[in-house]
Amino acid sequence: MDTEDFAADAALFARMRAVWEEVDPVPADLVDRMVAAVAVEDLTREYALLTLVEESLAAVRGEADTATLQFSDGTTSVLLHVSLTEGGGRRVDGWVDASALAIRLVQGEREWSAEPGDHGRFAFEDVPPGVARLRMVVKDSTGELRDFQTPQFEV
Repeated sequence: MDTEDFAADAALFARMRAVWEEVDPVPADLVDRMVAAVAVEDLTREYALLTLVEESLAAVRGEADTATLQFSDGTTSVLLHVSLTEGGGRRVDGWVDASALAIRLVQGEREWSAEPGDHGRFAFEDVPPGVARLRMVVKDSTGELRDFQTPQFEV
């Protein structure tokens, strides 16, 4: 193909684009609707609400030795308390308001399991500092099993 063919194609495509823009224009709110649709897609799995309960927004690695985090997807809520251990690791104490069958703390390739106790209490000992995510299998009010996972957070 030579330059004249490219120019002719470009002119043809420009005329076709102009016709389509006149006959079937893009809805003015299409971008906003698509962003909203993507944002709500799979909220329970990927976008659980993260709320810092403590007034100070200091991370565990900062001057504060503890942090309290709350996660909720509208059906299940989890409260986590992260504290520094004497050995420099972290202890993660948690409480879940749903019937949890499996509770795991995932940090990269490493994983810890915990058994839920009375009132949904669980704990992980000597977790190294870093970014982690909590994953659970919970039974909802209808008896259905479903996955719950938090966004990543710093321990």
